Amino acid sequence: GVIHVGYTDLPSRLPTQASTLYSNNIIKLIRAISPDKEVFYFDVKNDFDYGTMDHVIRGSVVMKDGKVLFPAPPPNNIPVAAPTKHKSVQELEKERAAAISPFRATLTTAGLYSGGLASAIGLGLAAPNAAFTQMVTTFGLAGIVGYHTVWGVTPALHSPLMSVTNAISGLTAVGGLSLMGGGYLPSCTAETLAVLAAFISSVNIAGGFLVTQRMLDMFKRPTDPPEYNYLYLLPTGLFVGGYGVALQSGYNIEQMMYLGSGLCCVGALAGLSTQSTARLGNALGMIGVAGGIAATFGALKPSPELMAQMSAAMAVGGTAGLTIAKKIQISDLPQLVAAFHSLVGLAAVLTCVAEYMVEYPHFATDPAANLTKIVAYLGTYIGGVTFSGSLVAYGKLQGLLNSAPLMLPGRHALNATLMAASVGGMIPYMLDPSYTTGLTCLGSVSALSAVMGLTLTAAIGGADMPVVITVLNSYSGWALCAEGFLLNNNLLTIVGALIGSSGAILSYIMCVAMNRSLTNVILGGYGTSSTGTGKPMEITGTHTEVNVDQTVEMIKEAQNVIIVPGYGLCAAKAQYPIADLVKSLSEQGKKVRFGIHPVAGRMPGQLNVLLAEAGVPYDIVLEMDEINEDFPETDLVLVIGANDTVNSAAQEDPNSIIAGMPVLEVWKSKQVIVMKRSLGVGYAAVDNPIFYKPNTSMLLGDAKKTCDALSAKVREG
Repeated sequence: GVIHVGYTDLPSRLPTQASTLYSNNIIKLIRAISPDKEVFYFDVKNDFDYGTMDHVIRGSVVMKDGKVLFPAPPPNNIPVAAPTKHKSVQELEKERAAAISPFRATLTTAGLYSGGLASAIGLGLAAPNAAFTQMVTTFGLAGIVGYHTVWGVTPALHSPLMSVTNAISGLTAVGGLSLMGGGYLPSCTAETLAVLAAFISSVNIAGGFLVTQRMLDMFKRPTDPPEYNYLYLLPTGLFVGGYGVALQSGYNIEQMMYLGSGLCCVGALAGLSTQSTARLGNALGMIGVAGGIAATFGALKPSPELMAQMSAAMAVGGTAGLTIAKKIQISDLPQLVAAFHSLVGLAAVLTCVAEYMVEYPHFATDPAANLTKIVAYLGTYIGGVTFSGSLVAYGKLQGLLNSAPLMLPGRHALNATLMAASVGGMIPYMLDPSYTTGLTCLGSVSALSAVMGLTLTAAIGGADMPVVITVLNSYSGWALCAEGFLLNNNLLTIVGALIGSSGAILSYIMCVAMNRSLTNVILGGYGTSSTGTGKPMEITGTHTEVNVDQTVEMIKEAQNVIIVPGYGLCAAKAQYPIADLVKSLSEQGKKVRFGIHPVAGRMPGQLNVLLAEAGVPYDIVLEMDEINEDFPETDLVLVIGANDTVNSAAQEDPNSIIAGMPVLEVWKSKQVIVMKRSLGVGYAAVDNPIFYKPNTSMLLGDAKKTCDALSAKVREG
């Protein structure tokens, strides 16, 4: 049994207890209001300190003598809570940098150099012959030259740089020509593959140089001095014609021709360092490719029938390339570059497989057979990834595929499996000497790499296409290098190293401009390297909308105007009305400039080319680093079709997925007008705080129609 001591009717006692407690509190409050026990009286005070009894009593009184006293006036000495200081993204970045000790930083650098030098020793030990060592030397020096050359290219000419490297990468034709045989027609499968490689490479050569020339011509200003580029036919004739004379005289100077062609290709990239030398650079690229092709013909000494087959393959391919390049619109340039990259990748695959088929009978006696097999395998893999990845990029840019990232379930595991299978395929390929096994392994790695290119590129969204384009450009260069090692051809190795380093540097520039790592972009990652783990900042407020007439009045009152275009301008093809608007404002004595973000558009430098196409002088089109300091002194900023590249959350919110991303600081200007279709987010899916800032107005609608209306009204007024 249980014995209960005490009250047993607790529920019935609760009402009485609660009433007693409440009444006691009321009595104490009344006594505090009026200490006199006989007469209730309260002297109303309008001057009292926060937190005192007077504060409590005054706030409790609603009415006295028929006069409403509620609400009470604010008390004195209200304590103000110290504001919570949120560290900016820049401060957090400095703290992270300071956390890395000098010892650790130096150790990392020393480790990198140790790895590089150890690799050199390893390659020396593994070299099957002196020719391989010489090729590695050529590759290393060409890579260093390409690295320093590409850094000198002005950002405004990054699109022509991509185009000219596309054209130069067409030297994969050298590999195809070297493996061609038969008479007027190929006589075996390997020779057929070689013909196809030469054909599609020629599309790249002719189309790439013509598109580059078209772009560079757009940058010419009416005030520029006349040009006589046809005079560059003189060094071309001397180079190729001189080689022909030497060849007829019995001299074999192909290696010097390859050296001269390689140097011309270096000059093609170096020429793009300034606007004044850009067209010279394109001419040097043409000379280099022409010299390389001529030297290949001279070294092969083909029969008249085979010469006709080679010439026909290149002529048909070149004609196709010229036709495409003439018809393409400049706004579709990213798609064209992606399509041309796919041709380079396919040519590399065809050449590597054909080389294996041709050289197989000599593997048993050739001391460098294992090297040939390894390079053929690597070249096939790189070419396969480049081919399929470029096709997916083309589909997304052309609108044939959804530009949103395709997040396949377990895609990282899938890619890891594909990579493991590709690496594992080398085991039977190297150990089994049979012809059938070798071709099967090459076919398998072609398929595996093609699938991997599809899965990798499909997982990357449209906003990251600039990085995809530059990475594919780099891949095409390394594929060309593989051909150079495979065929023991210095020219292909030099040019491949140039293109590979060019694409790698541009990829690095794009990633820095987004504050993201290359791995993050390529694997379809999300967020920047500075994104915190907390909740993103909530954006509150009301946006202000204006119409065309109000915007025109703001433009008329402004003397210093900066225009910040984004991909929306490209999509709407609004460059022409904007150029007309700029012309009208300049004639009125206003200072008008453009600010371009490095990743604006769908490939590096695309907006610069589009503005040049519309006649905007290149000297008023500035890069982000050149113009960011000028925004505080700017009267008006027109943001046209840009969102993430002008998002202040990158600096104000450490937890934003774009935290730390360099952006154009348009909100620091006196007045901002954002022109876009809606208040929707950009590709990063992040709300933009500048839409709700007091100095920002929204002009919603189609960019081209709006710009047409603005240009017309400014011209009228």
